[in-house]
Formats: sequence, C-alpha cells, structure tokens
Amino acid sequence: MLQVKHLLADKGNRIYSVAPDEPVLAAIRTMADHTIGALLVMRGEELVGIVSERDYARKVILKGRSSSDTPVQDIMTSPVISVNPADTVDTCMRLCTDSRVRHLPVVENGKVVGVVSIGDLVKAVISEQGAEIEHLQRYIAG
Repeated sequence: MLQVKHLLADKGNRIYSVAPDEPVLAAIRTMADHTIGALLVMRGEELVGIVSERDYARKVILKGRSSSDTPVQDIMTSPVISVNPADTVDTCMRLCTDSRVRHLPVVENGKVVGVVSIGDLVKAVISEQGAEIEHLQRYIAG
C-alpha cells in the first residue's frame, strides 16, 4: 500500500505558504503564480491554518469583503487537518472525503514536510490500479 512518503518522494516536498497577517490578495497571487489551490498559513515554522481558493470565494467574494484589506487569518481554516508520512493513500482519501478538504499538510515530528492534494491521491490510486490490472492480465494470459 502506498504511503504519503512515497507520494512526496515522487512529487517533491515543496511548500508554499503565507503569513496569517498577509492580505488575502497576496495569498491569491501566490496561488495563481504557482497554479495551486491552497496555501499553508505559517507563523514562522508553525502551521496555523490553510487558505484555499474556496475560502476566498466563500469568505471574501460572497461577503463583499476587500481582498487587499482582509488578512488571511480572517478567512483561513484552522485547526488544520494533517497527515504524517506513514499514513496510507487510502487513509488520506477517506480523510479528504469525510472532512470535505482537498489539501492535506504532511507533518512529521511537529514540522511541515510537504502537502498532498486530492489530485495527488487520485493519481496514485489510478497508477496503483493500473499496475494491478496489468499484473492480473499477465497472470491470466500466462
């Protein structure tokens, strides 16, 4: 069974973040620049929240707030649901489904070591299923 550490080994452990007192506009620009859907909200090395495009749409746009005047801490999700490198892809998929989240920070010994998205998890499941199908086809054929 694939674990989070295997996903991070393939995709890398690059982390994009924003400070809680930064304006939402800065967070949206960072997400656009890196074509990502969420940013970790960090106070130094401490994970204090996560902010997503969904948070922006629901808590800024729909409420008529200003993205340049609203600090990230006002719209971020906190506390953050996180996983550790030893967690399985299945565990993460269930967590995303049950909690209705799309991004999971990966935390090891209190330190953020990466982020996995629902897209990363789906890609891993598809790859694993493809390998299993190929194995079964070879078994049946031969």
